[in-house]
Amino acid sequence: MNLSDIIHPNQLHGLPVRQLEDVARQIREKHLQTIAASGGHLGPGLGVVELTVALYQTLDLDQDKVIWDVGHQAYPHKILTGRYNNFHTLRQKNGIAGYLKRCESRFDHFGAGHASTSISAGLGMAIARDNKGENYKVVSIIGDGALTGGMALEAINHAGHLPNTSLMVVLNDNEMSISPNVGAISRYLNKVRLSDPVQFISDNIEEQFKHLPFFGDSLTPEMERLREGVKRLAMPKVGAVIEELGFKYFGPIDGHNIEELISTFKQAHKATGPVFVHVSTVKGKGYEIAEKDQVGYHAQSPFSLATGKAIPSNTPKPPSYSKVFAHTLTTLAQNNSKIIGITAAMATGTGLDKLQAKLPEQYIDVGIAEQHAVTLAAGLACEGIRPLVAIYSTFLQRAYDQVLHDVAIQNLPVFFCLDRAGIVGADGPTHQGLYDISYLRCIPNMTIMAPKDEAELQRMVVTGINHVSGPIAMRFPRGSGVGVPLMEEGWESIPIGKGEILRHGDDILLVAYGTMVNQSLQVAEILKEHGIEATVINARFVKPLDIDLIAPLAKSIGKVVTLEEGCLMGGFGSAVTEALMDLDVVVPIKRIGIPDQLVDHATPDESKAELELTSPQIAETIRKKFFNSLQPSIVK
Repeated sequence: MNLSDIIHPNQLHGLPVRQLEDVARQIREKHLQTIAASGGHLGPGLGVVELTVALYQTLDLDQDKVIWDVGHQAYPHKILTGRYNNFHTLRQKNGIAGYLKRCESRFDHFGAGHASTSISAGLGMAIARDNKGENYKVVSIIGDGALTGGMALEAINHAGHLPNTSLMVVLNDNEMSISPNVGAISRYLNKVRLSDPVQFISDNIEEQFKHLPFFGDSLTPEMERLREGVKRLAMPKVGAVIEELGFKYFGPIDGHNIEELISTFKQAHKATGPVFVHVSTVKGKGYEIAEKDQVGYHAQSPFSLATGKAIPSNTPKPPSYSKVFAHTLTTLAQNNSKIIGITAAMATGTGLDKLQAKLPEQYIDVGIAEQHAVTLAAGLACEGIRPLVAIYSTFLQRAYDQVLHDVAIQNLPVFFCLDRAGIVGADGPTHQGLYDISYLRCIPNMTIMAPKDEAELQRMVVTGINHVSGPIAMRFPRGSGVGVPLMEEGWESIPIGKGEILRHGDDILLVAYGTMVNQSLQVAEILKEHGIEATVINARFVKPLDIDLIAPLAKSIGKVVTLEEGCLMGGFGSAVTEALMDLDVVVPIKRIGIPDQLVDHATPDESKAELELTSPQIAETIRKKFFNSLQPSIVK
């Protein structure tokens, strides 16, 4: 069967293993070709091709529901559910999303971009099914990295308490999240991988007893207990633990053997109550380069299939903010043993892999456990350590209570470094770092800052480490810096709560924060061409806000524009407006940022154009607001 002919996953029903293996080969080929051309998550999907094909052959996807954890492992799922012909548009504007979206397909039963959610969502659907008297299967697929998340363990605990609620949990065990897995759960799973399969003991022991002349077709309660006792002695430790939690355990099984997968899934479907199927896979399976470098090929920009190397850009770019952050932090940590960097399974993404390589004793990876990362940092801070928590803006949302309750209320000096702040592009709504300004600035004791460029980021790293009077957060964007010269040494702290004037003008005051500072300078130059002179302030801090700098200029100039790459509701512009109102400085204000809407997947430039956040568009917005009767249109 040609993969392009499959428009519904039920078309897999009845196909022999040989044909299913050919479908798997075609899926892997399509997956590789697409990611090589446009970029995206590579390793996760390659590892679950056979798992997906085998599982879907045993389900009726017109009624049964499959919930994928995270979503970037669900590319084969997308290919098999009617999106083959459009798969080349993956992660592109108006194309196929890189994660699961309920509005994209009736087969995407639950949206997923963050880890550890599938068991909770699946259990909710299973309980709803039973309450409504309906009859369909619910399968939650979760990776072993996501299983380290507390939410997944909470869901397992709850599901095991419901012996009459049928739910299948499939563990995609590939020894990896994005970075190598850490912790006791990972060690448990490693022990299982090194053990010979023993499921046959459980499967065959009852049959052997039945052949004894005095037992017949059924086991007495005493022999049933004996069977379970023998099974527990033979079962790997992780299976025993799972069964103690109330699940029936199957595995571990070879995640690339379709015949074995189908047999196991069929057997598991017959069981009632919660079932746990442990599948051992290889991340990046079928592409040798990705198999050997599972961290580097978790996700890739466009690359050559022949060499595995990224296709070079035609124009050289400045170093990324993440690289500058990592270099600065590592340099400072070499001279200060109290500095400890903490990541939640994102060592490479945050740049902390550089700290790990040079100073492993000053590095901690907690796994996919953002809540634990924050409270761990609080405990370190209590004992005089200088903890730095490096987490993407979108992922710190998962630890909001810990930031407030465990750090801020106790006024502990924890330094939060929020990478991927602002519009991040192709990953879409689940990963846009648009909310951190709003969700942090309302927290007492919190200091919040953002650099205008990579050199100012260096100074802010120093500022955050030296700030010992309470928690402090720094947001910075994804991608390359603006190209300013970097300082190799002699970094100095920035005075807390102090902004700076970058340009003087009498007609309009532009107060900008973070990435919007350099764009504000561009806007000012466009306005100048139309006879409008702007003062530009680099606020640096949203809390405390340099109102002593802003208020007099706002009052004297009489027109204010705030600019931020974050949501407008409760954001930087709101902070400036509130502060001016509190001082009875009543002037016209225009807030420019992200409106109250989700930002879908596209390139950052495409998203900014759609949101009217390019420099010419912003200049035109300002002209219409304040100078409409005096100036011709700026945007042609």
